[in-house]
This record gives sequence, C-alpha cells and structure tokens, in this order.
Amino acid sequence: MGDAGELAAYVRARAADADGQSARAAADYARALNGAPDNVVIAIRAYRAGLQAGDAALVEQARKLLDAADVGPRDTAVLALAQALSTGDDTARDAALARIADGPLSFLAPALRAWTLVGGAPDRALAVLAAAPRRSVGTRYLAEARSLILIATGQQQAGLTALRATGAGGNGDFSLRVTAAQLLAARSAIDEARLLFAGGEAAVGDAVLRLASAEPMTDPARLGIARLLASLARDVAEGETAILAIALARAALILNPGDAPALLALAQALAEEGALTQALAALDQVGTDSPWFVAQQDVRIAVLARAGRPAEALALALPLARADVGDATPHRRVGDLLMASDRFADAGASYRRAIERAGAGAGWRLYLQAGGAFDRAGRWSDAAPLIERAVELAPDEPVALNYLGYGLLENRGDRARATRLLERALALRPDDGSILDSLGWCYFLTGDLPRALPLLERAAAQSPDNATINDHLGDAYWRAGRHFEARYAWGAAKGVATGDDEARIAAKINGAPGPQ
Repeated sequence: MGDAGELAAYVRARAADADGQSARAAADYARALNGAPDNVVIAIRAYRAGLQAGDAALVEQARKLLDAADVGPRDTAVLALAQALSTGDDTARDAALARIADGPLSFLAPALRAWTLVGGAPDRALAVLAAAPRRSVGTRYLAEARSLILIATGQQQAGLTALRATGAGGNGDFSLRVTAAQLLAARSAIDEARLLFAGGEAAVGDAVLRLASAEPMTDPARLGIARLLASLARDVAEGETAILAIALARAALILNPGDAPALLALAQALAEEGALTQALAALDQVGTDSPWFVAQQDVRIAVLARAGRPAEALALALPLARADVGDATPHRRVGDLLMASDRFADAGASYRRAIERAGAGAGWRLYLQAGGAFDRAGRWSDAAPLIERAVELAPDEPVALNYLGYGLLENRGDRARATRLLERALALRPDDGSILDSLGWCYFLTGDLPRALPLLERAAAQSPDNATINDHLGDAYWRAGRHFEARYAWGAAKGVATGDDEARIAAKINGAPGPQ
C-alpha cells in the first residue's frame, strides 16, 4: 500500500464496513484504491462496498481492475454485460456473455444471448433458446424469456400462449405480466396488454399502460435482460447469495434505470446484508403511482422490522390489514410485528383474522402461530383449540406435537395424552433439544425420574444457554439427590434468565428447595 493517508483510508473503510456504514466505507475504499490502483485486495473490498453503497464509478473502477487481473468474482460479468449493452460495445458484450456461459450463472446465458439477438436476428434468438440444454435450475427463466421474445418480435398470440404456459397468464408472476404488457403496448397491442390484468387488477393494468405510454420503449432487449436479471435477483436475495442479488439488481438498473422489480430485489438483498439505509433509499425510488407500490410497501415493512424499527413497520402494516382485501398476508404480517413487540393477545387476534381470510387454505403453521400468540398472552383457553387444529392438520409435525404436549403439561391438561404427543414428536425428531426437554419434563412431572434425567441432560448439552432447560435439569438433579449438580444447572439458568424467572431461580439456589 502507498502512503500513510491511503493506509488510514483503508483502515477507516474496513471499520466502516464492519459497522454496516457502506457509504462511508465506499468513500474510503475509493481513496485507498486511487492511491493503490493495482491492489486487488483493496479492489475486491471496494467492489463489494461500492455495490452496497450504489457507487457506480467505484464499482466500475474496481470491476475493471479485478477482471484485468482475472481474479474478479463471477458476478462482475453481469455488470460488464450491462455496461457493454448500455454503450453499444459488441466486443465487450460478447466477452461478458462468454464469461457468464463459463460460470455459475451459465443457465442464464442462452436467454441473455437470445435477447441480444432480438433486434437484428429474431429467428436466431428463438433458435438459441430452442437449442439450450434443459436444466432444472434454468428452465423457468428460459420459458419466460421465450414468451417475452415472441411478443417482442411481433408474434403476440404465440407469445401469450407461451406466457400462459408459464403460469403467468392469469394471476401469476406479476413482474412477467408487467413486462409482457410493456412489450405489447410498444407494438400497439393495447387490448391484449389490458387482458393480462383483468378483474381486480384492472386498475394496475391501467397504471402499467400509462407507464408504457409515458416512457416509450426504445430497446426491448434491454428491458428483457433487465427483467431477467431482476427476476434472478429476487430469487436469490436472501442468505449467502444476497451479495450476488445486489450485483444482479445493479446490473438491471444500468439497463433500465428506475426499474421497480430491480429496486425491490435490491432493497431485500441490501437489508439482508445489513445496509438498511441503502435499502430504504432504494424503496423510496418506487413512487405511489407505480404499479409496484403495494409490493414496495410489503418490502418496506420487512426492511423496517429488520432495522429494529417495529413501530414504523407496524404503522405501515396496520392500514393494509384494516383494508381487509386480498389474502391473509397483511393480517399475518401484522401478527408477526405484534409478536415482535410483545403484544401477544393482539397478535393472536391478527393471526385469527388471517385464518379467516385464508379459509380452507390456512395451514397448520398459521394455526400454530395464532395459538402460540394466545398462549404467550396467558390465554390457554383461546390457544388450545387453535393448536389442536394445527395438530389435526399436521399429525406428523414434531413442532406442533411438541407445542400441544408441553402446553397440556403447563396448563394442567391430560398428562397421559401429553406423554403420547411428546413421545411421538421425539420419535419423529430424536435430536431436537426442545422436544428432549419437553418429554424429559413430562417424565419428571409424572414421577419417572430415570427416564427424565437422560433426556434433560441431552437437551442441556445441546442448548447450554437455555434458561428453561437448565432450570428443568436443576429440578431433576435435586429430586435425584444430586444437589451440587442441581445448583450448577440452576446457576446456568439464572445466568441467562430475565425478570421474574431470574428471581425465582435465584431463590431456588439460595433456599435449596425440595423437589417441585
């Protein structure tokens, strides 16, 4: 590295990176990279920070250095493709496509290549898709690209038939239908475009067509490729692939600035990476007049909740639930936010409304969520029927069996039935710490200490920082006459317990209680 100023910038950038301050990190990485323009270590960090911060100049500078040194991550190829298409550089375009075809995103290569041929050789575009190997991971993307390319090349009816075959002809993939409508509108097929948004979505269809009229399409290929990249970004926006999703979404936005699906996928991926300020800024670019505004609200609620701002998330979610239209999602989302705010009874009521909206489609998880919320509110009489229904719908689900069995134990229910439920749960999931604890506690309460202790010991070994499990183990040790070990287990429980539980466990340790 160069002088002390460049080193200081790099150190500051690393610190800002670790603290989730991607904009500050990008600025300091840029200073460090300018001082050491051949340093690939700085370049790779600058590239990632630039992607998060949306610093296009830094991303491009770092990408070119990494690609020249042949050490860049594979996702730089999609950015190189987007840049080449936006500048009309056919040589760079072909090089980027070759890199994509030779990497982990090779399943996208036929669709990307086909789109680049739409303007000059539409027959070849379709031939490329027809010749593409049918791999499970890429089949959907190829089918969707084919339907859109047929529309883009004037074969509307064939394209709409292919679109319906993907499942998007009715109320399927909204993004795919919006893109199809834009392509149809560009070819003056307004009636066909409108039919993609019949019934309750007619107003959305009108908004899409207004958008298409206000922003006439100049290059269907750029729209198609942007849509393809945004679709994959949405699919990989969670977990370890979030950084890939950011690169895909940024590439889509190079091709189609302001593209709402790309912005939504970008926001989700940025939130996953902890770049919450940038995530909210991306969402701010999707306005109230956008056909994507409802989806934007959904993503914003999730990002606010992740950012530790549950009150704002709830304030946004409640009106959507009170509108009481659509499916169960708004009520379920409000229930999740209320649970996070420890408003358990209100959460239970919201989950119950979600069940009403879902009707026969309400699955066992939703019933268990509702029952669990009422249970935590201290309303077992409301909780029990809901949890019973969850078990009825999913008699082989260990989580549901465990919840009902333990609930019966804690609420003076049928202990014999609780034992059967918990034994069934453990048979289905023999290494689950929660179930080991529940059944061990069940045996303890029914006086079967020889069977209780091994299960509770296994549970504590799996979850040494769980207050309830260590508390149960301490009680079992005490009853077995192993008082030193009991105090040790209670001490472990007290160390992680809070509130009344901490005081109650401390009293056990200090008072040396007899068995409960």
